[in-house]
Amino acid sequence: MHELIEAAVKARDNAYAPYSKFKVGAAVIGVDGKIFSGCNIENASYGLTNCAERTAIFKAVSEGITEIKAIAIIADTVNPTAPCGACRQVIAEFGIDEIILCNIKGEHKIVSLDELLPFSFKKNDLNGDDII
Repeated sequence: MHELIEAAVKARDNAYAPYSKFKVGAAVIGVDGKIFSGCNIENASYGLTNCAERTAIFKAVSEGITEIKAIAIIADTVNPTAPCGACRQVIAEFGIDEIILCNIKGEHKIVSLDELLPFSFKKNDLNGDDII
């Protein structure tokens, strides 16, 4: 867990946040033990901004890793930071069940996917069995 949090801390240093000044770092670890990190990348057209969590997950997927054990997320917040709704849905897509919420003061909290996003929309919801 410590190595994953450290990777998120280092990623936060690379955040491109000239508008909000809210720097976020994230790191994921695949079932193979390989760590991928990411930072938030803002854009003058705010809707095109990409969060640190999605950056880290997309980097892992782009390298062929779709089985992810855990994610750590860190920001300069009073309490350990939580991901936005879009990132929660991407975390759900890959079934990441160990979510480590952190702040730069060294505090952290571990939550499950069901705690983070109860009733999430998942792959099996697309099979049509539940459609009325």
